[in-house]
Amino acid sequence: MEKKIKDSAKDIIQESIRVKQAILYEGLEDIIKATEIIIDALISKKKVLFFGNGGSAANASHFVNDMAKSASDMTKNRFKCLSLNEHISLITAISNDYEYKDIFKRQMENFATEEDFLLTLSVSGNSPNCVEAVRWANEKGIHTIALIGAHNGQLAELAREVIVVNSKHFGHVEDIHMLICHMIAYAFIENPEIVDAD
Repeated sequence: MEKKIKDSAKDIIQESIRVKQAILYEGLEDIIKATEIIIDALISKKKVLFFGNGGSAANASHFVNDMAKSASDMTKNRFKCLSLNEHISLITAISNDYEYKDIFKRQMENFATEEDFLLTLSVSGNSPNCVEAVRWANEKGIHTIALIGAHNGQLAELAREVIVVNSKHFGHVEDIHMLICHMIAYAFIENPEIVDAD
């Protein structure tokens, strides 16, 4: 039993290293682009709406916490960011009265305006509620970013900017999505001057 646990742990660590190296050599430019887009949101004082399902919902909430508090503490303007995963009464009302796939789109109808920004996280890239929200956002002139896994899915084609984690393992993809969120947040926390850089 101990050997199985040890071997499993080693496999997880080795695969994590492989996926991180793939992001370093294949995905860094996409992360830089996403960071630049969020700089644009800050400068233009537009909202950034975040959402996902399950572990991705937790990552979206964590990312908003880092941006709204820690990153905002370091920048001249404060980020106008919101997680659409938090309002359980509204989410259940939308799910009950309409459809679960509408939970993010319907909230965006309340909160989002043209030229706002959206960032969604989905390992499969096919979460119906994320797909529905991105499709609606594109029609309304909202900038869309998707963090997905190697399944790609519909979001790979729908979102204007896509960051792909080269793994189909949900745990690894969610881990790297959170790493990417931290990379973006800490770009502001540790280097707030990037907002004013050419």
